[in-house]
Amino acid sequence: MINEQLINPQSIVVVGGSNDLQKPGGKILHNILECYRGEIFVLNPKQDLVQGVKSCKEIKELPTEVDLAVIAIPAKFCPAIVKELIQKKDTKAFIIISAGFGEENEQGAQYEREIVELVNKAGGCLIGPNCIGVINHHHHSIFTEPIPMLDPSGADFISGSGATAVFILETGVGLGLKFNSIFSVGNSAQTGVEDVLAYLDETFDPDKSSKIKLLYIESIKDPDKLLRHANSLVNKGCKIAAIKSGRSEAGMRAAQSHTGAMASSDMAVDALFKKAGIIRCHGRLELATVAAVCMAKELKGENMAVITHAGGPAVMLTDSLAQGGIQIPTIEGPKAEQLQAKLFEGSSVSNPIDFLSTGTAEQLGIIIDACEKDFDQIDAMAVIFGSPGLFPVREVYEVLHQKMRTCQKPIYPILPSVVNADDDIKYFQSKGNINFPDEVNLGHALSKVHNTIRPAKESIQMKDVDIPKVRSLITEFEDGYLKPQQVQELLSAASIPMIQETLVSNEEELQAIINKIVYPSVMKVVGPVHKTDVNGVSLNITGSKFLKEEFNRMTKIEGFEGVTIQPMLKGTELFIGAKYEPAFGHIVLCGLGGIFVEVLEDVSSGLAPLSKEEALGMIHDLKGKKILDGIRNQEAVDIDKFADIIVRLSTMLRFATEIKELDINPLMAFENKIIAVDARVRIEK
Repeated sequence: MINEQLINPQSIVVVGGSNDLQKPGGKILHNILECYRGEIFVLNPKQDLVQGVKSCKEIKELPTEVDLAVIAIPAKFCPAIVKELIQKKDTKAFIIISAGFGEENEQGAQYEREIVELVNKAGGCLIGPNCIGVINHHHHSIFTEPIPMLDPSGADFISGSGATAVFILETGVGLGLKFNSIFSVGNSAQTGVEDVLAYLDETFDPDKSSKIKLLYIESIKDPDKLLRHANSLVNKGCKIAAIKSGRSEAGMRAAQSHTGAMASSDMAVDALFKKAGIIRCHGRLELATVAAVCMAKELKGENMAVITHAGGPAVMLTDSLAQGGIQIPTIEGPKAEQLQAKLFEGSSVSNPIDFLSTGTAEQLGIIIDACEKDFDQIDAMAVIFGSPGLFPVREVYEVLHQKMRTCQKPIYPILPSVVNADDDIKYFQSKGNINFPDEVNLGHALSKVHNTIRPAKESIQMKDVDIPKVRSLITEFEDGYLKPQQVQELLSAASIPMIQETLVSNEEELQAIINKIVYPSVMKVVGPVHKTDVNGVSLNITGSKFLKEEFNRMTKIEGFEGVTIQPMLKGTELFIGAKYEPAFGHIVLCGLGGIFVEVLEDVSSGLAPLSKEEALGMIHDLKGKKILDGIRNQEAVDIDKFADIIVRLSTMLRFATEIKELDINPLMAFENKIIAVDARVRIEK
C-alpha cells in the first residue's frame, strides 16, 4: 500500500493550509516548507496567500497533478475532496490528519469506508485518518513537535497513536536518540503498522536502510503479516522493539481448562513477539532506552566493567545487570595493580571500578584503556559520571566521547546529572551520543536486548504427526470435550505417548476386568470437567475392595458417565496446554505440572507451529528448570523428549484450529520416558 508518491512526492497540496500555526493545517504547512524542495500548493477557499504560498480556492485551480495530499479539514468534507483529487489531479497518496471518523461514531466510520474505497480503487495509499502525519528525509508532513534531526542510522518509528508518538519522540530525543523516519497511522483505515513494516522489509537495503525499528501498536489486525516481516527484518540484521498496549476482554473470558484460564490475548502477543524476535517493551522510557541500546555497539559477551565515581548507582546497575544474566567479573592481578597505582588513594579497581568523586578525565581515559586492552574478560563498559560539584565535567565527557569512537568494546554512558550538568550533557549529545540517565533502566534494557534470540526460519516439522488421521478424527468428533478414548486416538495421531487406561461405565464392566488391574492404580471420574473439584480422583488404590468402594462412591457424583482406571506412575509431573486465539492461532504453554501450573503458574508460551529450538527455549525459560535438570538426587527429565512432544503437539494444532482448548496435565516423566497421564480437549467447529 505504501507508494513512492507518499515517500518521495514531487508535489504536495495541503488541504486546509492556514496562516495560523496553532492549527494543524498551519503547522503542517510550516513544517513542510521548512524542508521540502518539491512543488507545494495550498487549498483554502478563504485565503489568497498562506505562509507565502498562493492558495487555490478549488481543486481545478491547482496548476499540475499532485502526488500527495495532506488533509486537515473537517471529516465530513474529506470524501468529496479525496474523490476530486483522484479524478482531477491523479493523486495517489493521502495523509488525513483530521479526526471525527471511525474513532468517533458510525457516521465517521462511513466517511472512512468511503475514502478507503476511493483510494483502493485508484491504487493509492492512505495514512490515517486521525493521525499526526509522516516524517522522512523528503518531507515533514506532520503538525506536532518535536521534529527530530533525521539520520539514516536512526530508528524507523511506526505508531498507531498520534499523541503517544509525540510522547515517545520526546522521550527518545531526551536520551539523544536518532530517528530515520516516523509514520503515524492513526485509525489505520487502509495502512496499518503491519503494512508500513512490510514496506520497510520489502525495500530494505543492507547498506542504506535503518537497522532499528520501533513500533507502538494498539491493535494487531494481521498477526501473520507482522510475524512474517518482523522475522524477515530481524534475520536481515535489524532490531525491532515494540509496545503493544491494551488487553483484550475476549482473552480474559472464563475458561474451564488450566490453559484457557491462563492464556490471554496479551499472552498471544508475547508469544508472537518472541517468535518474531521483537523485543517487547511496556512503556515509553523502556522503548526509547532499548532503542538507544540497539544504537550502541553490540554487546558480544556477558561480562561488563562498571566504571563509576559514585558507589550507589554502581551497585544498582550491578544488580540490574545480574538479574538479566550479565556478569560483573572481578578484576585482579598485576595489571589491576598497575591500574590501581594510577588512581587516587581510596579508589577500587576490583569491579565496579570506583575512582571516587575526585576522579579526573585523565583517570577515566586510563581506566577505559585498561578495560579495552588489558582485561580480556571484559566485554563492555558502563561509565557512570555525574557532576560532583567540584569541577566542570565537560572535559570528562569529551574523553568519554573520544573513547566511545575508538574502543572496540561497547561503552554505555550513564550521565545522571540532568540538572547540574544539563549544558554539558547537551554538548555530549550534540556530538551524536546517547545518554542513559538512569542506570537501572539501562540494565533492564541492555539485558532485554542481549537476551533476545534471533528467530529461526519458520518451518513446520511434520515428522511423526499423521495429519490426515488428525483431520479425519476432527471431522468425526462432535463439539465439546472429547471422551477419553477420543483423546487417546487424537494424541496417538501426533505420536504423543499416553498411559493405557480402562473405561468402566457400570458394575458389570468393572467385574469383568477387576482381576486384570495392576496395583497401585488411579481411578478418575468421567463426565465432570474438573475432576478434583468434585472429589473425582482416587489415588494409590491398592486392592480390589478399595477399587469397588471408590467406583460406587464416584457413581453418585453429579454428571457421572463412568470412570477410567490406569496404573499409578511416579515421577516428575509436566504440563502442556494450548488455546486457540482468533487471528493469532494456538498459544502453546508448557511447564511443570501439578501445583506448579495450578498455583504458581510457572509456564512459558509459544505460538504454533513451534520449532525444536523454540520448544527448548520455552523449557529453558521456566523458573523451575532446575527441577527438570534433577536436583537433590531426583531423576532428571529428558528435556529433548519433552521438547519433541511440544513440537509434535504444535504441529497437530496448526492443522486443527477446531481445537479451542487442550490440557495435558500431567505428563509424567520417569525412567527416561514421558507419558501423558491425563488430557482434556475441547472442540468447537
